[in-house]
Parts: sequence; structure tokens; C-alpha cells
Amino acid sequence: MAIKRKALGKGLSALIPEELEQEDIKKIEDIDTNLICPNPNQPRKVFEKDKLNELTESIKKYGVIQPIIVKKEGNLYTIIAGERRWRACKNANLKSIPCIVRDIENKNASEIALIENLQREDLNPIDEANAYEFIMDRYDITQEDVSNIVGKSRVYVTNIIRLTNLDKYVQEKIISNEITAGHGRALISLSNDKQIEITNKIIRENLSVRDIEKLVRDSKKTKEKKHKEKDKYLSYIEEMLTDRFSARVNINSKKSKGKIEISYNNVDDLNRILELLKIEE
Repeated sequence: MAIKRKALGKGLSALIPEELEQEDIKKIEDIDTNLICPNPNQPRKVFEKDKLNELTESIKKYGVIQPIIVKKEGNLYTIIAGERRWRACKNANLKSIPCIVRDIENKNASEIALIENLQREDLNPIDEANAYEFIMDRYDITQEDVSNIVGKSRVYVTNIIRLTNLDKYVQEKIISNEITAGHGRALISLSNDKQIEITNKIIRENLSVRDIEKLVRDSKKTKEKKHKEKDKYLSYIEEMLTDRFSARVNINSKKSKGKIEISYNNVDDLNRILELLKIEE
């Protein structure tokens, strides 16, 4: 029984080979579905009902093609990878499910749960961003480390994580597919109230990402006209730092002196900026 997998990120390639090893195959056993528990660190928080129902019907007809991966904890088993299959089996009223039991250290278990879902493209952008932040906070690793684990570029990881700075209302609209992650990125530099206002405008008028980028640029230009015109170089620095920190940056200059102000919305936002500045608390 050889189960092919897609190419993995460098951080997990040694843990999950292209084909399940014979040792893993020998570990496959049918386990009572009631003895299996979801992983509390599961990165996917939203399971689409229609897709879950489709999988349930498939399992009723063909059974479980690929075993899930679990680790034993006392008399129970915690899912490392395959929660959707387990949920579908429960929906299909199956008494047991084929499992591969692995004894894996907690960090590796979380990485496997993350990579398995990312490879299957089951995560919405907000869950993906939260998963990256969880891995970084829990194990004190960098965005570069995360990019190696998931096999994506550092820029991609950075842009996804920036979505966590959006207002919760905007994040919910991304999760529900009412707006896209691209829309969200275009709104990041705005205040929370403005984010909500434009999000509703996107939904109401079916605006594209380019429409929003232009709207945000025009909004910034209008705001700039209300203030005294600044030195072009300082304006450029402000814009560059705003993009760098995903937060409003203002430079107040008097002759050869001045100060730089970086705005933040909450403690998490402050910690994110401090991390970018490489300042230890």
C-alpha cells in the first residue's frame, strides 16, 4: 500500500517521505472513532459543510482510502493529520477508522497538521495566517522558518500573516468568501472604521482589488492635501515605513530634528512591530 503525497516543505521532508514506509504501513490499525479526539492545535477552524458531506458520501460508498495519522495519549488518540476524514466517518456512522499511530513530539505533530492541510488547500487565508502565527509563537521560530516548513516563499508568508492585522469584521468576510485576501491586503493601512466601511462597499458594489487599491490611494491623497505639504523625501520615507510595518507612520520634522511615530491598534499589533524592529521586551 503506497500512498503518494505532494512535495513537502523542507522542514517536514524528513518526517513524511514521498511514500509511506513499510514501518508505517505495519502500524495501520482500525481504531474506534469515539476514542479519537481532534487536535486542539488544528490550523483549520472552518470545515465547509458541502465538501464534508461529499466526503461523507464518498466514504459511505468506497470506505476510507487513506488512513489518518494519530498519536496515543493515555487511552485516547489525538489526530495529527486527517480530521476531515474522521469527521466524515463520524457523519457516516462508521464505528472505526484506519489509523497510523505515530509517536511524534508535539512540535512535529503541529507541523504535520499544518502542512497536511496546506497541501490539500483546505485552509482559508485567515486560518492559514493564524496557523503560521501559532507555529511562530508556540515554538519561537521566524517567518523564514515557517516558509521552509510549508514550502512557500518568505514574501508569501509575510503577506498572509499581515491579514491578522485587519479588523475582525473584515477577517470574517474573508473567511466567508465575501471578499478576497487581496482585498484585505489593500485595506491594511487604513483605520479599522475605514476598513469596515470599504469592506461593505466592496460587497455592495462588487468592487475588484484594483478598484480598492485606487480607492485607498485616492483616500490617502485627499488626506495629504489637508496637511501641510511635506518634503518629498520624508513623504517617501513615511510611505516606505508604512508598508514595512503595515501600520501608519508619521514623521514630524523641524529643521534638522524630528520624531517618527508608528501607530498600533492593540498589544498584539505592538508586539508584531517590535518583532519587526528586533526589540526584545
